[in-house]
Amino acid sequence: MRVVINHSSAAGLKTGVGHYTDQLVRHLRRQLGHYHVECFPRRWICEARLSFAQMRQALNRLPAQAGESGGQRGSLAHRALEHVRRCGRALLKYDFRSLCAQRQFQLYHEPNFIALPSDLPTVATLHDLSVLLHPEWHPLDRVKHFERNFARSLKRCQHFFAISEYCRREIIETLQLPQDRVTRTYMGVREHLRLVAADELGDVRRRLKLPERYLLCLGTIEPRKNLLTLLKAYCGLPSALRDKWPLLLVGNWGWRAEAIADYYRREARHRGVMWRAYVCERDLSAVYSGARALLYPSLYEGFGMPPLEMMACGGAVLSSTAGALRETVGRKACLIDPLDVDGWRNALERVVVDDDWWRDLRSGAVETARPFTWERCAGQTLEAYRSLIGGRNTGPQRAAA
Repeated sequence: MRVVINHSSAAGLKTGVGHYTDQLVRHLRRQLGHYHVECFPRRWICEARLSFAQMRQALNRLPAQAGESGGQRGSLAHRALEHVRRCGRALLKYDFRSLCAQRQFQLYHEPNFIALPSDLPTVATLHDLSVLLHPEWHPLDRVKHFERNFARSLKRCQHFFAISEYCRREIIETLQLPQDRVTRTYMGVREHLRLVAADELGDVRRRLKLPERYLLCLGTIEPRKNLLTLLKAYCGLPSALRDKWPLLLVGNWGWRAEAIADYYRREARHRGVMWRAYVCERDLSAVYSGARALLYPSLYEGFGMPPLEMMACGGAVLSSTAGALRETVGRKACLIDPLDVDGWRNALERVVVDDDWWRDLRSGAVETARPFTWERCAGQTLEAYRSLIGGRNTGPQRAAA
């Protein structure tokens, strides 16, 4: 078996799709061998696409509609952004066709929603349907990209992967697909994420200049992550608790984060909220391990990686009830309605003052996270590959023009 996978989403600083792509490729190669799993595009194209992503992050903060402050400028910027996206996709298609002309592949896997045209048997991973169901949570250029390409991609694919049972059911019901065309393959916890010993934790804390005690919220700051609810709940705590337990936000400012940024500047940063854009991978275990609890108020999740990562580090989790979170961490986390400000404030207060409850949340956390491995994800993915190409002609196949 020879599989070709689009690895471009794993370039640069990784979020959920990037970690999925990177870890899936690593563990497929462990199980199949490096020769049998090949990736595209070439490095310079990945670097160009990374530059585009950075440009999009900056431009998506501009107003998109004429008539708003700076709207004319924002509209022109978004048209330029769309032109750059099309050029980048053309480069990706060219590199894909070139690679397939040189190799004999049996299957193409697109791990980032929308598959390129190909004559190969094609599978795609659909991490969630939020772009379709909640376009208001996404940048305009991403929504338009899905509007133009998603339906055609669905027709190209023989099979789909979903990253949770919640996501699988939503895909089947919304897209009206037969159940046997969608396989659930849970994402995993990266192998290095673990509970960090006190001496190592102290070294990292001093190097990163972290407080001795803190609450943690980790993820891109964007509408779907519902940070404004969390900030209001935290700022409503008694000042003595906030002084003792600052809240550390870790994540880049994403699209439509103006209201959150405004509240952070006016209120939250003066009331114990700290912000960092990024924590490098080598320090992530220590940052999780040093936190009293991870707070995850998301409005919608196809899986939700940070809560399980926190549990793998032996930590307590306060999570929303949204999407797949009940399924993945609901047995151990404290679950709260995502929009219940009072509920979040009460849970925040309890987790820092009630040591017995905090210990109960931590007890069994590692065991809850343990079944979620990338090895298992790759193995289930490989089973689906074999089922799909079984009995097919395995001679040379090329990408479509």
